[in-house]
Amino acid sequence: MAVVPKDVIDLCERLRSKGKRAWIVGGCVRDLLLGRTASDWDVATDARPSELTAIFPRAIPTGIEHGTVTVVQHGRHYEVTTLRGEGTYSDGRRPDWVEFVDDITADLARRDFTVNAMAIDPVDARLIDPFDGRGDLQRRLLRAVGDPKERFSEDGLRVLRAARFVATLELELEPATKAAIRPTLDTFRRVAMERVRDEWLKAMKARAPSRAFEVMRETGILEVTCPELLEGVGLGQNKYHAYDVWRHGLECMDACAADPVLRIAALLHDVGKPKTRAWSDKTRDYTFYDHDRVGAEIAEPIAARLRFSNDERARIVSLVRHHLFHYTSEWNDTTVRRWIRRVGSERVDDLYVINEADVRAKGLDCEPDLAALAALKAHVARVLAEGAALSTRDLAVNGHDLIRELGVKPGPVIGELLEALLEAVTSDPQLNERNALLAFARDWLRAADGVAVKGGA
Repeated sequence: MAVVPKDVIDLCERLRSKGKRAWIVGGCVRDLLLGRTASDWDVATDARPSELTAIFPRAIPTGIEHGTVTVVQHGRHYEVTTLRGEGTYSDGRRPDWVEFVDDITADLARRDFTVNAMAIDPVDARLIDPFDGRGDLQRRLLRAVGDPKERFSEDGLRVLRAARFVATLELELEPATKAAIRPTLDTFRRVAMERVRDEWLKAMKARAPSRAFEVMRETGILEVTCPELLEGVGLGQNKYHAYDVWRHGLECMDACAADPVLRIAALLHDVGKPKTRAWSDKTRDYTFYDHDRVGAEIAEPIAARLRFSNDERARIVSLVRHHLFHYTSEWNDTTVRRWIRRVGSERVDDLYVINEADVRAKGLDCEPDLAALAALKAHVARVLAEGAALSTRDLAVNGHDLIRELGVKPGPVIGELLEALLEAVTSDPQLNERNALLAFARDWLRAADGVAVKGGA
Protein backbone atom coordinates (compact mmCIF):
# COMPACT_ATOMS: atom_id res chain seq x y z
CA MET A 1 0.00 0.00 0.00
CA ALA A 2 1.20 3.50 -0.79
CA VAL A 3 2.20 5.78 2.06
CA VAL A 4 -0.17 8.24 3.73
CA PRO A 5 1.48 11.70 3.91
CA LYS A 6 2.76 12.71 7.31
CA ASP A 7 0.64 15.89 7.21
CA VAL A 8 -2.52 13.79 6.95
CA ILE A 9 -1.49 11.55 9.84
CA ASP A 10 -0.65 14.67 11.90
CA LEU A 11 -4.16 16.07 11.20
CA CYS A 12 -5.77 12.87 12.42
CA GLU A 13 -3.55 12.66 15.49
CA ARG A 14 -4.36 16.28 16.37
CA LEU A 15 -8.07 15.46 16.26
CA ARG A 16 -7.44 12.38 18.37
CA SER A 17 -5.55 14.46 20.92
CA LYS A 18 -8.74 16.52 21.34
CA GLY A 19 -10.82 13.38 21.95
CA LYS A 20 -12.15 13.14 18.39
CA ARG A 21 -11.95 10.36 15.83
CA ALA A 22 -10.68 10.85 12.31
CA TRP A 23 -10.42 8.85 9.10
CA ILE A 24 -9.14 9.42 5.60
CA VAL A 25 -12.00 8.82 3.18
CA GLY A 26 -13.04 8.66 -0.45
CA GLY A 27 -10.89 8.56 -3.54
CA CYS A 28 -7.57 8.72 -1.69
CA VAL A 29 -8.40 5.43 0.06
CA ARG A 30 -9.29 3.85 -3.28
CA ASP A 31 -6.02 5.09 -4.79
CA LEU A 32 -4.06 3.77 -1.82
CA LEU A 33 -5.52 0.30 -2.31
CA LEU A 34 -4.73 0.48 -6.03
CA GLY A 35 -1.15 1.52 -5.32
CA ARG A 36 -1.69 4.85 -7.05
CA THR A 37 -0.55 8.29 -5.97
CA ALA A 38 -3.50 10.17 -4.52
CA SER A 39 -3.87 13.80 -5.57
CA ASP A 40 -6.36 14.84 -2.87
CA TRP A 41 -6.52 13.78 0.75
CA ASP A 42 -9.84 14.14 2.56
CA VAL A 43 -10.37 13.62 6.28
CA ALA A 44 -13.69 12.82 7.98
CA THR A 45 -14.21 13.32 11.69
CA ASP A 46 -16.89 13.18 14.36
CA ALA A 47 -15.85 16.69 15.48
CA ARG A 48 -18.63 19.20 14.87
CA PRO A 49 -17.98 22.35 12.79
CA SER A 50 -17.60 24.58 15.83
CA GLU A 51 -15.09 22.13 17.27
CA LEU A 52 -13.16 22.04 13.98
CA THR A 53 -12.74 25.80 13.95
CA ALA A 54 -11.55 25.65 17.56
CA ILE A 55 -9.05 22.85 16.87
CA PHE A 56 -7.87 24.45 13.62
CA PRO A 57 -8.33 28.21 14.19
CA ARG A 58 -6.52 29.10 10.95
CA ALA A 59 -8.61 26.74 8.82
CA ILE A 60 -10.50 28.12 5.83
CA PRO A 61 -14.31 27.68 6.28
CA THR A 62 -14.78 26.48 2.69
CA GLY A 63 -18.10 24.73 3.37
CA ILE A 64 -18.74 25.26 7.04
CA GLU A 65 -22.54 24.94 6.62
CA HIS A 66 -21.90 21.37 5.43
CA GLY A 67 -19.22 20.77 8.05
CA THR A 68 -16.15 21.29 5.84
CA VAL A 69 -13.03 23.31 6.57
CA THR A 70 -9.76 23.40 4.65
CA VAL A 71 -6.59 23.03 6.68
CA VAL A 72 -3.36 24.25 5.09
CA GLN A 73 -0.26 22.27 6.00
CA HIS A 74 3.09 23.13 4.42
CA GLY A 75 1.36 24.80 1.49
CA ARG A 76 -1.02 21.92 0.76
CA HIS A 77 -4.79 22.01 1.29
CA TYR A 78 -6.65 19.24 3.11
CA GLU A 79 -10.41 19.13 3.50
CA VAL A 80 -11.66 18.07 6.93
CA THR A 81 -15.40 17.33 7.11
CA THR A 82 -17.75 16.40 9.90
CA LEU A 83 -19.43 13.01 9.46
CA ARG A 84 -22.85 13.62 7.98
CA GLY A 85 -25.97 12.23 6.48
CA GLU A 86 -27.89 14.02 3.76
CA GLY A 87 -31.45 14.91 2.91
CA THR A 88 -33.13 15.04 -0.50
CA TYR A 89 -31.48 16.58 -3.59
CA SER A 90 -34.26 18.72 -5.05
CA ASP A 91 -31.84 20.50 -7.42
CA GLY A 92 -30.10 17.33 -8.58
CA ARG A 93 -26.77 18.60 -7.28
CA ARG A 94 -26.65 19.49 -3.59
CA PRO A 95 -28.51 18.03 -0.59
CA ASP A 96 -31.32 20.24 0.71
CA TRP A 97 -30.00 19.70 4.21
CA VAL A 98 -27.37 17.73 6.08
CA GLU A 99 -27.33 16.24 9.53
CA PHE A 100 -24.16 15.55 11.44
CA VAL A 101 -23.68 12.00 12.66
CA ASP A 102 -21.18 10.04 14.74
CA ASP A 103 -21.09 6.83 12.70
CA ILE A 104 -18.52 6.54 9.90
CA THR A 105 -20.65 3.90 8.17
CA ALA A 106 -23.59 6.31 7.95
CA ASP A 107 -21.27 8.86 6.35
CA LEU A 108 -19.95 6.35 3.82
CA ALA A 109 -23.50 5.29 2.89
CA ARG A 110 -24.17 8.66 1.23
CA ARG A 111 -21.30 8.29 -1.25
CA ASP A 112 -21.64 7.38 -4.92
CA PHE A 113 -19.72 4.15 -5.57
CA THR A 114 -18.46 1.38 -3.33
CA VAL A 115 -14.86 2.00 -4.35
CA ASN A 116 -15.24 5.57 -3.04
CA ALA A 117 -17.07 4.51 0.14
CA MET A 118 -14.16 3.28 2.19
CA ALA A 119 -12.28 4.84 5.10
CA ILE A 120 -8.98 4.23 6.82
CA ASP A 121 -7.92 5.20 10.31
CA PRO A 122 -4.36 6.16 9.40
CA VAL A 123 -3.16 5.93 12.99
CA ASP A 124 -3.93 2.22 13.36
CA ALA A 125 -4.22 1.50 9.59
CA ARG A 126 -7.67 -0.13 9.92
CA LEU A 127 -9.81 -0.25 6.78
CA ILE A 128 -13.55 0.42 7.14
CA ASP A 129 -15.33 -1.03 4.11
CA PRO A 130 -19.05 -1.60 4.77
CA PHE A 131 -20.00 -1.97 1.08
CA ASP A 132 -17.12 -4.21 -0.08
CA GLY A 133 -15.41 -1.55 -2.13
CA ARG A 134 -12.10 -3.39 -1.81
CA GLY A 135 -13.71 -6.51 -3.21
CA ASP A 136 -15.09 -4.51 -6.12
CA LEU A 137 -11.61 -3.14 -6.83
CA GLN A 138 -10.27 -6.67 -6.93
CA ARG A 139 -13.12 -7.69 -9.24
CA ARG A 140 -12.46 -4.56 -11.38
CA LEU A 141 -16.09 -3.53 -10.86
CA LEU A 142 -17.74 -0.12 -10.48
CA ARG A 143 -20.92 -0.46 -8.42
CA ALA A 144 -23.19 2.16 -6.86
CA VAL A 145 -23.66 2.27 -3.11
CA GLY A 146 -27.14 0.93 -2.34
CA ASP A 147 -29.85 1.58 -4.93
CA PRO A 148 -28.17 3.04 -8.05
CA LYS A 149 -31.35 4.83 -9.17
CA GLU A 150 -31.45 6.65 -5.85
CA ARG A 151 -27.75 7.58 -6.07
CA PHE A 152 -28.09 8.89 -9.63
CA SER A 153 -31.34 10.74 -8.87
CA GLU A 154 -29.64 12.56 -5.98
CA ASP A 155 -26.77 14.05 -7.97
CA GLY A 156 -27.06 14.17 -11.74
CA LEU A 157 -23.30 14.32 -12.24
CA ARG A 158 -22.84 10.83 -10.83
CA VAL A 159 -23.78 9.14 -14.11
CA LEU A 160 -20.96 11.00 -15.84
CA ARG A 161 -18.59 10.20 -12.99
CA ALA A 162 -19.47 6.55 -13.54
CA ALA A 163 -18.38 6.80 -17.17
CA ARG A 164 -15.20 8.63 -16.18
CA PHE A 165 -14.23 6.07 -13.50
CA VAL A 166 -14.71 3.23 -15.97
CA ALA A 167 -11.91 4.86 -18.00
CA THR A 168 -9.58 6.30 -15.36
CA LEU A 169 -9.78 3.31 -12.99
CA GLU A 170 -10.15 0.78 -15.83
CA LEU A 171 -13.17 -0.86 -14.22
CA GLU A 172 -16.29 -2.48 -15.68
CA LEU A 173 -19.69 -0.97 -14.90
CA GLU A 174 -21.80 -3.33 -12.79
CA PRO A 175 -24.96 -4.25 -14.79
CA ALA A 176 -27.54 -2.90 -12.33
CA THR A 177 -25.57 0.34 -11.96
CA LYS A 178 -25.34 0.71 -15.73
CA ALA A 179 -29.05 -0.03 -16.18
CA ALA A 180 -29.92 2.77 -13.73
CA ILE A 181 -28.29 5.51 -15.82
CA ARG A 182 -30.79 5.95 -18.65
CA PRO A 183 -33.87 6.13 -16.34
CA THR A 184 -32.21 8.92 -14.33
CA LEU A 185 -31.04 11.13 -17.20
CA ASP A 186 -33.67 13.75 -16.35
CA THR A 187 -31.59 14.57 -13.28
CA PHE A 188 -28.44 14.60 -15.37
CA ARG A 189 -30.00 17.12 -17.77
CA ARG A 190 -29.97 19.66 -14.93
CA VAL A 191 -26.19 19.47 -14.54
CA ALA A 192 -24.34 22.63 -15.60
CA MET A 193 -22.29 22.20 -18.77
CA GLU A 194 -19.20 23.47 -16.95
CA ARG A 195 -19.34 20.35 -14.77
CA VAL A 196 -19.82 18.15 -17.84
CA ARG A 197 -16.76 19.74 -19.43
CA ASP A 198 -14.70 19.13 -16.31
CA GLU A 199 -15.65 15.44 -16.30
CA TRP A 200 -14.73 15.14 -19.98
CA LEU A 201 -11.33 16.67 -19.27
CA LYS A 202 -10.76 14.36 -16.30
CA ALA A 203 -11.67 11.36 -18.45
CA MET A 204 -9.07 12.48 -20.98
CA LYS A 205 -6.35 11.68 -18.44
CA ALA A 206 -7.13 7.97 -18.69
CA ARG A 207 -4.97 5.61 -20.70
CA ALA A 208 -8.00 4.96 -22.92
CA PRO A 209 -10.67 7.67 -22.51
CA SER A 210 -12.71 5.84 -25.15
CA ARG A 211 -13.94 3.56 -22.35
CA ALA A 212 -15.77 6.54 -20.83
CA PHE A 213 -17.30 7.61 -24.14
CA GLU A 214 -18.54 4.11 -24.90
CA VAL A 215 -20.41 4.16 -21.59
CA MET A 216 -21.81 7.59 -22.49
CA ARG A 217 -22.98 6.26 -25.86
CA GLU A 218 -24.51 3.05 -24.49
CA THR A 219 -26.41 4.74 -21.65
CA GLY A 220 -27.78 7.83 -23.42
CA ILE A 221 -25.49 10.38 -21.79
CA LEU A 222 -24.15 11.53 -25.18
CA GLU A 223 -27.69 12.06 -26.43
CA VAL A 224 -27.89 14.82 -23.83
CA THR A 225 -24.42 16.35 -24.12
CA CYS A 226 -23.13 15.79 -27.66
CA PRO A 227 -25.59 14.09 -30.04
CA GLU A 228 -23.46 15.22 -33.00
CA LEU A 229 -20.95 12.48 -32.19
CA LEU A 230 -23.62 9.80 -32.40
CA GLU A 231 -24.12 10.48 -36.10
CA GLY A 232 -20.85 8.66 -36.70
CA VAL A 233 -21.96 5.43 -35.00
CA GLY A 234 -22.16 2.69 -37.63
CA LEU A 235 -21.28 5.11 -40.43
CA GLY A 236 -18.91 3.21 -42.70
CA GLN A 237 -16.04 5.05 -44.37
CA ASN A 238 -13.97 3.83 -47.31
CA LYS A 239 -11.07 1.58 -48.22
CA TYR A 240 -8.69 3.77 -46.26
CA HIS A 241 -10.43 3.01 -42.95
CA ALA A 242 -11.12 -0.20 -41.04
CA TYR A 243 -13.55 1.44 -38.60
CA ASP A 244 -16.75 3.46 -38.71
CA VAL A 245 -16.53 7.20 -38.01
CA TRP A 246 -17.39 6.77 -34.31
CA ARG A 247 -14.78 4.11 -33.60
CA HIS A 248 -12.16 5.95 -35.64
CA GLY A 249 -12.70 9.08 -33.51
CA LEU A 250 -12.29 7.06 -30.31
CA GLU A 251 -9.14 5.36 -31.60
CA CYS A 252 -7.70 8.73 -32.60
CA MET A 253 -8.45 10.19 -29.18
CA ASP A 254 -6.81 7.23 -27.41
CA ALA A 255 -3.75 7.44 -29.66
CA CYS A 256 -3.20 11.14 -28.85
CA ALA A 257 -0.88 12.37 -26.17
CA ALA A 258 -2.57 12.77 -22.79
CA ASP A 259 -3.27 16.49 -23.29
CA PRO A 260 -6.98 16.77 -22.43
CA VAL A 261 -7.89 19.59 -24.84
CA LEU A 262 -5.87 18.01 -27.65
CA ARG A 263 -7.75 14.76 -27.07
CA ILE A 264 -11.07 16.63 -27.28
CA ALA A 265 -9.99 17.90 -30.69
CA ALA A 266 -9.02 14.37 -31.72
CA LEU A 267 -12.44 13.07 -30.66
CA LEU A 268 -14.14 15.75 -32.77
CA HIS A 269 -11.74 15.82 -35.72
CA ASP A 270 -14.07 13.89 -38.07
CA VAL A 271 -17.39 15.18 -36.71
CA GLY A 272 -18.08 16.67 -40.14
CA LYS A 273 -17.97 13.34 -41.96
CA PRO A 274 -21.63 12.33 -41.50
CA LYS A 275 -22.73 15.58 -43.16
CA THR A 276 -20.31 15.24 -46.10
CA ARG A 277 -20.45 11.51 -46.88
CA ALA A 278 -21.16 10.93 -50.57
CA TRP A 279 -20.91 8.01 -52.97
CA SER A 280 -18.51 8.30 -55.90
CA ASP A 281 -19.39 6.28 -58.99
CA LYS A 282 -15.88 6.95 -60.25
CA THR A 283 -14.05 5.37 -57.31
CA ARG A 284 -16.92 3.09 -56.28
CA ASP A 285 -16.38 4.27 -52.72
CA TYR A 286 -17.46 6.95 -50.26
CA THR A 287 -15.91 10.41 -50.15
CA PHE A 288 -15.96 13.08 -47.43
CA TYR A 289 -14.99 16.23 -49.30
CA ASP A 290 -14.78 19.36 -47.14
CA HIS A 291 -15.40 17.43 -43.92
CA ASP A 292 -12.62 19.39 -42.21
CA ARG A 293 -14.35 22.72 -42.88
CA VAL A 294 -17.81 21.39 -42.01
CA GLY A 295 -16.38 19.70 -38.94
CA ALA A 296 -14.97 22.99 -37.68
CA GLU A 297 -18.40 24.59 -38.10
CA ILE A 298 -19.93 21.79 -36.01
CA ALA A 299 -17.14 21.73 -33.41
CA GLU A 300 -17.41 25.44 -32.58
CA PRO A 301 -20.91 25.29 -31.04
CA ILE A 302 -20.04 22.02 -29.29
CA ALA A 303 -17.03 23.67 -27.63
CA ALA A 304 -19.17 26.70 -26.76
CA ARG A 305 -21.94 24.52 -25.33
CA LEU A 306 -19.41 22.72 -23.12
CA ARG A 307 -18.16 26.08 -21.86
CA PHE A 308 -14.57 25.74 -22.99
CA SER A 309 -12.59 28.95 -22.65
CA ASN A 310 -12.11 31.16 -25.69
CA ASP A 311 -8.52 29.95 -26.10
CA GLU A 312 -9.49 26.29 -25.73
CA ARG A 313 -12.38 26.71 -28.16
CA ALA A 314 -10.12 28.37 -30.73
CA ARG A 315 -7.58 25.57 -30.36
CA ILE A 316 -10.17 22.80 -30.77
CA VAL A 317 -11.86 24.40 -33.79
CA SER A 318 -8.55 25.20 -35.48
CA LEU A 319 -7.30 21.63 -35.08
CA VAL A 320 -10.52 20.20 -36.49
CA ARG A 321 -10.35 22.63 -39.40
CA HIS A 322 -6.73 21.90 -40.28
CA HIS A 323 -6.28 18.24 -39.29
CA LEU A 324 -6.49 17.05 -42.91
CA PHE A 325 -3.16 17.22 -44.75
CA HIS A 326 -0.86 14.80 -46.52
CA TYR A 327 2.70 15.76 -47.30
CA THR A 328 4.25 14.61 -50.58
CA SER A 329 7.52 15.20 -52.37
CA GLU A 330 5.72 17.81 -54.47
CA TRP A 331 5.60 20.21 -51.53
CA ASN A 332 8.31 22.83 -52.09
CA ASP A 333 9.49 25.43 -49.60
CA THR A 334 6.75 27.86 -50.65
CA THR A 335 4.09 25.18 -50.12
CA VAL A 336 5.43 24.47 -46.63
CA ARG A 337 5.53 28.16 -45.73
CA ARG A 338 1.94 28.58 -46.93
CA TRP A 339 0.85 25.55 -44.89
CA ILE A 340 2.45 26.92 -41.73
CA ARG A 341 0.80 30.30 -42.34
CA ARG A 342 -2.59 28.70 -42.94
CA VAL A 343 -2.63 26.47 -39.86
CA GLY A 344 -0.72 28.88 -37.59
CA SER A 345 2.79 28.19 -36.34
CA GLU A 346 1.42 27.77 -32.81
CA ARG A 347 -0.71 24.81 -33.98
CA VAL A 348 1.96 22.91 -35.90
CA ASP A 349 3.08 20.62 -33.05
CA ASP A 350 -0.53 19.83 -32.12
CA LEU A 351 -1.28 18.95 -35.74
CA TYR A 352 1.68 16.58 -35.84
CA VAL A 353 0.20 14.71 -32.87
CA ILE A 354 -3.32 14.70 -34.31
CA ASN A 355 -2.07 13.52 -37.70
CA GLU A 356 -0.08 10.62 -36.25
CA ALA A 357 -3.03 9.58 -34.10
CA ASP A 358 -5.37 9.93 -37.09
CA VAL A 359 -3.36 7.62 -39.34
CA ARG A 360 -2.82 5.06 -36.58
CA ALA A 361 -6.58 5.10 -35.89
CA LYS A 362 -7.42 3.98 -39.42
CA GLY A 363 -6.73 0.41 -38.37
CA LEU A 364 -4.68 -0.27 -41.52
CA ASP A 365 -1.02 -0.09 -42.54
CA CYS A 366 0.08 3.38 -41.50
CA GLU A 367 3.81 3.25 -42.24
CA PRO A 368 3.63 5.28 -45.50
CA ASP A 369 1.61 8.02 -43.78
CA LEU A 370 3.98 8.07 -40.81
CA ALA A 371 6.93 8.38 -43.17
CA ALA A 372 5.22 11.33 -44.89
CA LEU A 373 4.65 12.99 -41.52
CA ALA A 374 8.32 12.54 -40.60
CA ALA A 375 9.33 14.14 -43.91
CA LEU A 376 7.00 17.09 -43.27
CA LYS A 377 8.48 17.61 -39.81
CA ALA A 378 11.97 17.73 -41.27
CA HIS A 379 10.93 20.12 -44.03
CA VAL A 380 9.14 22.45 -41.61
CA ALA A 381 12.13 22.44 -39.26
CA ARG A 382 14.42 23.46 -42.11
CA VAL A 383 12.10 26.25 -43.28
CA LEU A 384 11.73 27.61 -39.74
CA ALA A 385 15.50 27.47 -39.22
CA GLU A 386 15.89 29.70 -42.28
CA GLY A 387 13.81 32.37 -40.54
CA ALA A 388 10.85 32.40 -42.91
CA ALA A 389 8.34 35.22 -42.47
CA LEU A 390 5.17 33.51 -41.28
CA SER A 391 3.13 36.51 -40.15
CA THR A 392 3.00 40.22 -40.86
CA ARG A 393 4.98 40.74 -37.65
CA ASP A 394 7.94 39.04 -39.37
CA LEU A 395 8.04 41.54 -42.24
CA ALA A 396 10.87 44.07 -42.56
CA VAL A 397 8.27 46.87 -42.60
CA ASN A 398 5.17 47.54 -40.55
CA GLY A 399 2.03 49.63 -40.88
CA HIS A 400 3.70 52.76 -39.53
CA ASP A 401 6.43 52.44 -42.18
CA LEU A 402 3.83 52.21 -44.94
CA ILE A 403 1.99 55.29 -43.67
CA ARG A 404 5.16 57.33 -43.24
CA GLU A 405 7.08 56.28 -46.35
CA LEU A 406 4.21 55.93 -48.84
CA GLY A 407 1.81 58.54 -47.51
CA VAL A 408 -0.98 55.95 -47.17
CA LYS A 409 -3.82 56.97 -44.91
CA PRO A 410 -4.55 54.69 -41.95
CA GLY A 411 -7.39 52.26 -42.63
CA PRO A 412 -8.20 48.73 -43.85
CA VAL A 413 -5.89 49.15 -46.82
CA ILE A 414 -2.89 48.90 -44.49
CA GLY A 415 -3.90 45.41 -43.38
CA GLU A 416 -4.60 44.37 -46.97
CA LEU A 417 -1.22 45.66 -48.06
CA LEU A 418 0.63 43.88 -45.27
CA GLU A 419 -1.08 40.61 -46.24
CA ALA A 420 -0.07 41.13 -49.85
CA LEU A 421 3.52 41.72 -48.74
CA LEU A 422 3.45 38.56 -46.63
CA GLU A 423 2.15 36.53 -49.57
CA ALA A 424 4.95 37.91 -51.75
CA VAL A 425 7.57 37.08 -49.13
CA THR A 426 6.12 33.60 -48.72
CA SER A 427 6.79 32.99 -52.42
CA ASP A 428 10.19 34.72 -52.36
CA PRO A 429 11.79 35.13 -48.91
CA GLN A 430 14.53 37.36 -50.38
CA LEU A 431 11.91 40.10 -50.80
CA ASN A 432 11.78 40.52 -47.01
CA GLU A 433 14.04 43.57 -47.09
CA ARG A 434 12.86 47.10 -46.33
CA ASN A 435 13.49 48.80 -49.67
CA ALA A 436 12.25 45.81 -51.69
CA LEU A 437 9.04 45.68 -49.67
CA LEU A 438 8.43 49.42 -50.03
CA ALA A 439 8.92 49.15 -53.78
CA PHE A 440 6.53 46.21 -53.94
CA ALA A 441 4.03 48.17 -51.84
CA ARG A 442 4.16 51.15 -54.22
CA ASP A 443 3.45 48.89 -57.19
CA TRP A 444 0.64 47.15 -55.32
CA LEU A 445 -1.04 50.45 -54.43
CA ARG A 446 -0.82 51.73 -58.00
CA ALA A 447 -2.38 48.53 -59.28
CA ALA A 448 -5.02 48.64 -56.56
CA ASP A 449 -6.32 52.19 -56.99
CA GLY A 450 -4.29 53.82 -59.77
CA VAL A 451 -3.23 56.82 -57.70
CA ALA A 452 0.25 58.15 -57.11
CA VAL A 453 1.94 57.38 -53.85
CA LYS A 454 4.65 59.21 -51.96
CA GLY A 455 8.08 58.43 -53.38
CA GLY A 456 6.62 57.12 -56.65
CA ALA A 457 7.91 57.91 -60.14
